[in-house]
Amino acid sequence: MFENKKVIVIMPAYNAAKTLRQTYSEIPRHIVDEVILVDDFSTDETSSLARELGISVFQHSQNLGYGANQKTCYFEAIRRGGDIIVMLHPDYQYSPKLISAMVAMIGSGHYDIALGSRILGNGALEGGMPLYKYISNRVLTAVENILLGSKLSEFHTGYRAWKVEVLKSIPINICSNDFLFDNQMLAQAIYAGFRIGEISCPTKYFKEASSINFHRSVIYGVGVLLTAIEFRLNRMGIVRSKLFSITQNSIDH
Repeated sequence: MFENKKVIVIMPAYNAAKTLRQTYSEIPRHIVDEVILVDDFSTDETSSLARELGISVFQHSQNLGYGANQKTCYFEAIRRGGDIIVMLHPDYQYSPKLISAMVAMIGSGHYDIALGSRILGNGALEGGMPLYKYISNRVLTAVENILLGSKLSEFHTGYRAWKVEVLKSIPINICSNDFLFDNQMLAQAIYAGFRIGEISCPTKYFKEASSINFHRSVIYGVGVLLTAIEFRLNRMGIVRSKLFSITQNSIDH
């Protein structure tokens, strides 16, 4: 609990057995009330290990994709009464020790969304982020900030905390079931006028950490640009997009 708000950590998982125990061990349990893991049809021992650790586990009967995994995560966290919901990858790429700070950013009432940014500071390249990913991250983020009217250091972090009212207000069910989900969801939140704060987060790139290959990165990058253009055209009234079928200032701050 934080300020009488229930805190739930969600983990979208796929073949995370090698890193799950270490990730879970660093979650600040004095503030986190529950941990939920959704296993997207892993071929390793992810689910059995999660149950051994006392994590609430949900399993997909087939591999549905990263975005679909998150949808299940968020819907279950909402169903279980979470007030602040933190997405943490179980591959130990992001530091679980920052959960307390991210929760406080929302619980204090200053922000609706908190992002763990790999770009603030020098954490990205020092943590082993490939140079082509770093450059593409900076370029895509610059374009998105222009088209979306935002000032974020990066749009592509997988470390996020949400006020539950945000998740109830934006139509995440129509977002992509693949990696583009993260970007579309954040664009929806910006369109609705939610307040976003960032915190510098070190990252770790190593063999067991999940990462998409170059080909899928290109597909993702194209999708990001199309989402940003769709956002701008919708804001200008040129198109009517289901993705942005939301109103500004959807919740009271």
